[in-house]
Amino acid sequence: MKSTKIGIDAGGTLIKIAYLEEETIQYRSFQSRHIEEAVSWVNDHFENPCICVTGGKSQVFAEKLNVSPQSVIEFDATARGITYLADEDDHSLGSHFLFVNVGTGTSMHYVQNGKQERVGGSGIGGGTLLGLAYLTTGMKDYEEIVEAASDGDREKVDLKVKDIFEGAVPPISGDLTASNFGKTEFMTKESPSHPDTLAAIIGLIGEVIVTISSQMAAQYNADSIVYVGSSFRSNSIIREIIETYAWMIGKKPVFLKRGEYSGAVGALLSIDEGGVE
Repeated sequence: MKSTKIGIDAGGTLIKIAYLEEETIQYRSFQSRHIEEAVSWVNDHFENPCICVTGGKSQVFAEKLNVSPQSVIEFDATARGITYLADEDDHSLGSHFLFVNVGTGTSMHYVQNGKQERVGGSGIGGGTLLGLAYLTTGMKDYEEIVEAASDGDREKVDLKVKDIFEGAVPPISGDLTASNFGKTEFMTKESPSHPDTLAAIIGLIGEVIVTISSQMAAQYNADSIVYVGSSFRSNSIIREIIETYAWMIGKKPVFLKRGEYSGAVGALLSIDEGGVE
């Protein structure tokens, strides 16, 4: 048993935990539906810890702990955690940037001189992937969905610009998506496989997020866009989509090694300041 500082971000999909061990931040995560397991792990492994919680399920989590935790606003915790993790990864974000938190849904924030402001969001996110994956393939497990999608071919589902300008030179890149899930003529002849469908779902989510966030970054004159959240966990497809589109319009996409733990790290760092009750 050990006494330490713990930051917990209890979200709708994942519970992320960041804790200090010998002056080094360690990380642990649980699926939110296994909240009892996460609470038991914290209660069993730490004696009289200092805990700060954040996230949508933080109140439920706090009520089950053996100690009374502090709390901090999720958006503030995430902004602080991003700044810390970016420094750790040697990313220079400058005095202002946009961060996009893609969890169950998507939230977008403008950060200037350490202060964040929520500037937009979307209901499109990781929850969308899980829901559409279940409706179209019956699959429920996130890791299995992402793994299957890696073998898929979006061009059997999505209509590309080059498909419309067949035999002619298109005025924009032919590889851009003209219509997500729009290749109906092809699909009626040859049903896409589950991996094809899943790859197309991830493509749809990634393209919506990067389009909205890029427009938001342009509005606030932010060159860097930091993408964090549980939806990037083991999901190279969505990251590649966002990177490609962001660079295409002159924005710098930043992905942090521990980005999904930004909220938990921010909560941990807030303990010294007493959190926000």
